[in-house]
Amino acid sequence: MLCSIVRADETLRFEGPLHRDAIAALWPRIPDDLQGVRRFDLGAVASIDSAGLALVSLLAARCGAVEIEGSPEGFAELRAAYRLGHGLAFVRD
Repeated sequence: MLCSIVRADETLRFEGPLHRDAIAALWPRIPDDLQGVRRFDLGAVASIDSAGLALVSLLAARCGAVEIEGSPEGFAELRAAYRLGHGLAFVRD
Protein backbone atom coordinates (compact mmCIF):
# COMPACT_ATOMS: atom_id res chain seq x y z
CA MET A 1 0.00 0.00 0.00
CA LEU A 2 1.27 3.45 -0.86
CA CYS A 3 1.47 6.19 1.69
CA SER A 4 0.43 9.76 1.10
CA ILE A 5 0.63 13.15 2.72
CA VAL A 6 -1.87 15.95 2.21
CA ARG A 7 -2.07 19.42 3.70
CA ALA A 8 -5.44 20.72 4.85
CA ASP A 9 -5.13 24.17 6.46
CA GLU A 10 -3.01 23.70 9.62
CA THR A 11 -2.92 19.89 9.32
CA LEU A 12 -0.65 17.46 7.51
CA ARG A 13 -2.58 14.22 7.07
CA PHE A 14 -0.55 11.05 6.56
CA GLU A 15 -2.12 7.85 5.18
CA GLY A 16 -0.84 4.33 4.72
CA PRO A 17 2.10 2.58 6.36
CA LEU A 18 5.08 4.87 6.91
CA HIS A 19 7.82 2.33 6.21
CA ARG A 20 11.27 2.58 4.70
CA ASP A 21 10.09 1.17 1.36
CA ALA A 22 7.54 3.98 0.90
CA ILE A 23 9.46 6.97 2.28
CA ALA A 24 11.53 7.68 -0.85
CA ALA A 25 8.38 7.86 -2.98
CA LEU A 26 6.69 10.09 -0.39
CA TRP A 27 9.36 12.85 -0.39
CA PRO A 28 8.29 14.44 -3.71
CA ARG A 29 4.69 14.65 -2.46
CA ILE A 30 5.52 16.64 0.68
CA PRO A 31 4.01 20.11 0.35
CA ASP A 32 6.64 22.80 -0.28
CA ASP A 33 5.01 25.31 2.04
CA LEU A 34 4.79 24.02 5.61
CA GLN A 35 4.39 27.44 7.17
CA GLY A 36 1.41 27.44 9.51
CA VAL A 37 1.22 23.65 9.93
CA ARG A 38 0.43 22.98 13.59
CA ARG A 39 -0.98 19.44 13.54
CA PHE A 40 0.05 16.06 12.13
CA ASP A 41 -2.80 13.58 11.68
CA LEU A 42 -1.46 10.02 11.85
CA GLY A 43 -4.90 8.47 12.36
CA ALA A 44 -4.88 6.78 8.94
CA VAL A 45 -1.35 5.38 9.37
CA ALA A 46 -1.54 1.67 10.21
CA SER A 47 2.11 1.33 11.26
CA ILE A 48 5.39 3.20 11.29
CA ASP A 49 9.04 2.16 11.33
CA SER A 50 12.19 4.13 12.16
CA ALA A 51 12.41 5.63 8.65
CA GLY A 52 8.82 6.82 8.91
CA LEU A 53 9.49 8.30 12.34
CA ALA A 54 12.58 10.07 10.97
CA LEU A 55 10.49 11.63 8.19
CA VAL A 56 7.71 12.74 10.54
CA SER A 57 10.14 14.13 13.12
CA LEU A 58 12.11 16.02 10.44
CA LEU A 59 8.89 17.59 9.16
CA ALA A 60 7.87 18.43 12.74
CA ALA A 61 11.19 20.23 13.22
CA ARG A 62 10.60 22.19 9.98
CA CYS A 63 7.10 23.17 11.12
CA GLY A 64 8.00 24.13 14.69
CA ALA A 65 5.68 23.04 17.48
CA VAL A 66 3.15 20.48 16.24
CA GLU A 67 0.38 18.48 17.85
CA ILE A 68 0.32 14.79 16.94
CA GLU A 69 -3.04 13.07 16.47
CA GLY A 70 -3.13 9.29 16.26
CA SER A 71 -0.66 6.63 17.30
CA PRO A 72 0.12 4.03 14.64
CA GLU A 73 1.51 0.63 15.57
CA GLY A 74 5.15 1.05 16.63
CA PHE A 75 4.92 4.81 17.11
CA ALA A 76 5.00 4.98 20.91
CA GLU A 77 7.83 2.46 21.16
CA LEU A 78 9.98 4.21 18.55
CA ARG A 79 9.29 7.64 20.06
CA ALA A 80 10.42 6.35 23.45
CA ALA A 81 13.49 4.60 22.02
CA TYR A 82 14.64 7.79 20.28
CA ARG A 83 13.68 9.95 23.28
CA LEU A 84 11.23 12.12 21.35
CA GLY A 85 8.54 14.08 23.16
CA HIS A 86 4.89 14.45 22.15
CA GLY A 87 5.78 17.08 19.52
CA LEU A 88 8.62 14.85 18.25
CA ALA A 89 11.43 17.05 19.56
CA PHE A 90 14.37 15.37 21.33
CA VAL A 91 13.90 15.27 25.11
CA ARG A 92 16.96 15.66 27.29
CA ASP A 93 17.13 14.09 30.74
